[in-house]
Amino acid sequence: MRRSRLVGYLASLLLAVGAALTGAASAQAAQPALAGGYVALGDSYSSGVGAGSYISSSGDCKRSTKAHPYLWAAAHSPSTFDFTACSGARTGDVLAGQLGPLGSATSLVSLSVGGNDAGFADVMTTCVLQSDSSCLSRIATARAYVDSTLPGKLDGVYSAIRNRAPNAHVVVIGYPRFYQLGTSCIGLSETKRKAINDASDHLNTAIAKRAAAHGFTFGDVRGTFTGHEICSGSSWLHSVNWLNIGESYHPTAAGQSGGYLPVLTAAA
Repeated sequence: MRRSRLVGYLASLLLAVGAALTGAASAQAAQPALAGGYVALGDSYSSGVGAGSYISSSGDCKRSTKAHPYLWAAAHSPSTFDFTACSGARTGDVLAGQLGPLGSATSLVSLSVGGNDAGFADVMTTCVLQSDSSCLSRIATARAYVDSTLPGKLDGVYSAIRNRAPNAHVVVIGYPRFYQLGTSCIGLSETKRKAINDASDHLNTAIAKRAAAHGFTFGDVRGTFTGHEICSGSSWLHSVNWLNIGESYHPTAAGQSGGYLPVLTAAA
């Protein structure tokens, strides 16, 4: 074969291979990112309390179309999407009322739970309305619960998820730190803010440890919320909202899309 014909042949072959690879990549990209079903479980941080745009049929569970599970499903087109997360849910509520859609065809499960078990709402009420010493005392009680009782409750939920959805990839998502420290900010004292942040870290550590023990992925949102805590000037969390107290200390729509969604996307 003459050199010019050989060069032409090789060039054509390379173009054909490149086209084939490009076509394969395009075909792969066009397929749904999740062939199986997606089930979103958990508490208000998963249902989207604070983000607005609540689905009317969800009632007091306040599931939002701006919550990170809903946004993820819209972007990735799972074969099915079941959104059972509910405002105020504790571990027992997840076990009793949220696991129905799980099955062998479930490919992805996301979950946030544990904060309500540890008394999150009462901690924040105490810290907002009472003294530094009362706040620190209530936080100490919550931390003791996280150490002694919460791990067993999380194990119960995680085991039930795995039993019902043996093929699923499970992403357990944590909670943000609530306050930027070292800034001038009207409201809680620096002592209270630091204690609340430390308690959130303590809770996240406990949740991450139990998630890892079950082979689940822990999604840590503290990094994405850095610079967007309360007192930052660009908060993705509601502070006390006296007109809608239930939204206090929950992510805004920007917190769901900018703080939670990237973590779920990376972990899924």
